[in-house]
Amino acid sequence: MTPGLLIAAPASGTGKTTVMLGLLRALSQDGVSVQPFKCGPDYIDPAFHRAACGRASFNLDSWAMDAGLIDAIAAQSAGADLVLAEGSMGLFDGVARPGATGNGASADLARRMGWPVVLVLDASGQAQSAAATALGFKSFDPGLNFAGVILNRVASPRHESLIRKGMEAMGIAVLGALPRRGELVLPERHLGLVQAMEHPDLERALTDYAAFVRQHVDLGAIRDCARGAAAQGAGRLPDPPAQTIAMASDAAFSFIYPHLIEGWRRAGSRVLPFSPLADEAPAEEADLVWLPGGYPELHAGAIAAAGTFLSGLVRHAQTRPVHGECGGYMVLGQSLIDKHGQAHRMAGLLGLETSYARRKMHLGYRNARLLAPVGTIAGGTCLRGHEFHYSTIVAHDDEPLAEVTDANGDAVAETGSRRGLVSGSFFHMIAPVS
Repeated sequence: MTPGLLIAAPASGTGKTTVMLGLLRALSQDGVSVQPFKCGPDYIDPAFHRAACGRASFNLDSWAMDAGLIDAIAAQSAGADLVLAEGSMGLFDGVARPGATGNGASADLARRMGWPVVLVLDASGQAQSAAATALGFKSFDPGLNFAGVILNRVASPRHESLIRKGMEAMGIAVLGALPRRGELVLPERHLGLVQAMEHPDLERALTDYAAFVRQHVDLGAIRDCARGAAAQGAGRLPDPPAQTIAMASDAAFSFIYPHLIEGWRRAGSRVLPFSPLADEAPAEEADLVWLPGGYPELHAGAIAAAGTFLSGLVRHAQTRPVHGECGGYMVLGQSLIDKHGQAHRMAGLLGLETSYARRKMHLGYRNARLLAPVGTIAGGTCLRGHEFHYSTIVAHDDEPLAEVTDANGDAVAETGSRRGLVSGSFFHMIAPVS
């Protein structure tokens, strides 16, 4: 198995994405073929990973994925020299009730895959005390291999020296120390980072991250720390919901998990991208139209004016299935109210009205049992997925698509909708559950 490392942190906001991107680009510049992964449900980071190293990045999730699917996705590292997986939130953060192979924490995957942990530690406002934090993470789970730390936001050479002395006393390797650089920050919006495709100068930013990491991190030591366990079994990627799939793909519709697309293509399905923002209609030969999530609330006016797209969608729905997830679900409804309170007419294929003016965060894992088919995914199928949005339902009058519960087994009010051949939900499918 390809040796790897998990780039993790005690919490969100410590700079691990900057470190991850810098490592990916710097190692790639050195001729190292690096396979990236992202722990947990995240639609945005994998696109940055790909831009940094040239290889597609895939999500791994111990709550939503069974062992076979994890192994099938991990097998995408074939041919690479090194795996780098980026953690989610804090290293041990997950849900209370475990799912398929764990509670969703990044530590689950590091333990299962045999990847040593590199902890990105924000050193702001502390010196030797940083070693106590690192020691706590090193000692918390004896089943993890703890490679060492990369210090971030170091204030001065003296500050770095004090922290290093504390780490040395605890036997913790310091693999790098990054000085404070306020300009090396990726722009963000309400669902996380601004998407890679929208970054105003992504190539320059990645080059800067690589130079920064190369100057302050021991890349040789990083490679030497990498380890990997043998694959624990054979598995397969999820089957497609249709033979030919028209997939909305642009800045408003991009939240689809890469392992799904890879699985669908490997099973022989054709995935035909089209851009609603460019007023393109779905391909006439498609058996199913899939509208992923994204940011339609930021482009509601353009979508409402995209007559070719909307009429093509309505025409397709007369004879063949259409499915929308989260943002795509909102576009299938009657109207979408933007942040200014202005209502924009949508496709009208569902009786749904949603509002981004009434913002409330909906976040968490979801279990869903389908009450009707979605393409060739049969009714009664159980799906595991994730929900993350701020828009709220103002009105709806359709039949529910699924029985939905959260990670604790509590019922979720947002059950999705179905009307004729059209369906949608706020949850994003990660994997079917056998």
